[in-house]
Amino acid sequence: MKILVPIKRVIDYNVRVRVKADSSGVELANIKMSVNPFDEIAIEEAVRLKESGKATEIIAVTIGPDKAQEQLRTAMAIGADRGILVKTDAPIDLGGVEPLAVARTLKALVEREKPDLVIMGKQSIDDDSGQTGQMLAALLGWPQGTFASKLEVNDGKVTVTREVDGGLETLTLTLPALITTDLRLNEPRYAKLPDIMKAKKKELEITDPSALGVDYTPRLQVLKVSTPPERKGGGRVSSVDELIDKLKNEAKVI
Repeated sequence: MKILVPIKRVIDYNVRVRVKADSSGVELANIKMSVNPFDEIAIEEAVRLKESGKATEIIAVTIGPDKAQEQLRTAMAIGADRGILVKTDAPIDLGGVEPLAVARTLKALVEREKPDLVIMGKQSIDDDSGQTGQMLAALLGWPQGTFASKLEVNDGKVTVTREVDGGLETLTLTLPALITTDLRLNEPRYAKLPDIMKAKKKELEITDPSALGVDYTPRLQVLKVSTPPERKGGGRVSSVDELIDKLKNEAKVI
């Protein structure tokens, strides 16, 4: 079984995000970038499937600039066998490469690589769209299991447990299929130094959107990016009557 794992280069979750002075986007200069945390979970799950003998090859894919090779090497250090970089200087969020364009790129790679399973994070921590997985499954006509918190592969089928509003839902999908990962699926491992060194020698292919027949011209325009307003402290009331008065006259919600 071959597994394709799309990953995304994002600002490290420990970094405080700052808006540019002209409000055109977020500041990326000299900022630490990492693999999207949900995508790390996807890589870990793919590696566990390979370690259990249920997968034979793991391919990590990302879209981004030359520097995104670093995130692919991280994925290969964790256990991916090779990487593919779709090189573009367009931003991946905030009016750059939109989810539909990403899905179309991945569709072209899936048709070329012919994986049995695509495992990807349910969303990225920068734009939080949570759309790419569902769009890709629709374009491919594949069954999908989103927000997976448990995954089992047996006899050409994958059983997915996912959290829904009413509790847990269990789906059985026939391969090929697409899975998006939730936080509770696993805890990603740290790459060991020997594996980091080995990853430097693994195959990394660089291609571009035109070679895959995909246009990254944005359909949406971001007019302004701003920081959220600071939260104000709460207050105390001495009686129910005072609470009702404030809700009615100050908050005007009743």
